[in-house]
Amino acid sequence: MIYNSSEAEKKAAYHVAELMMAAARTAPKGCGVDNLVAVMIDGEEKAQLADQMRKIAEETGADFFARDGGNVDASPVIVILGVKNIPLGLDNCGYCGFENCAATVKAGASCAFNVTDLGIAVGSAVSVAANHRFDNRVMFSAGKAAMALKFLPENVRVAYGIPLSASGKSIFFDRAAATCSE
Repeated sequence: MIYNSSEAEKKAAYHVAELMMAAARTAPKGCGVDNLVAVMIDGEEKAQLADQMRKIAEETGADFFARDGGNVDASPVIVILGVKNIPLGLDNCGYCGFENCAATVKAGASCAFNVTDLGIAVGSAVSVAANHRFDNRVMFSAGKAAMALKFLPENVRVAYGIPLSASGKSIFFDRAAATCSE
């Protein structure tokens, strides 16, 4: 039997996405509390995500959302990592800028430990992609669109998307459509 490379590369992308989700799950968490949410998206939901990103670009004028949506279109699969906003209840923390967790909740702010845990999980996930030589890009734009589409639970207030690509030239490099500062 002969397998063409595009079929094998797509299959490998799914496997790497699964490994990324496992790496994110096992990344260290503050106080050992796991508030991570991880999903893998392809097919119709991935098309909805890219469309939502373009919609956000139109509504806000932030053209990089549309550019990133094109990258999502060109990727076989995207991993979305988010964190539930559940303060850890630490006395004398204040890293969120508030006196205590009760004040954080009252203000509707995000727990700094939750957001830090998400960052560590994202780093673990993208290291897996890199170790398997898959091009990837961390996109807050994809995370924001996934939350708007309710692909994640309601108490997830921070999320990032990580599309994967295996091509002769990275689709995430030399992206000329827009910059984040526009």
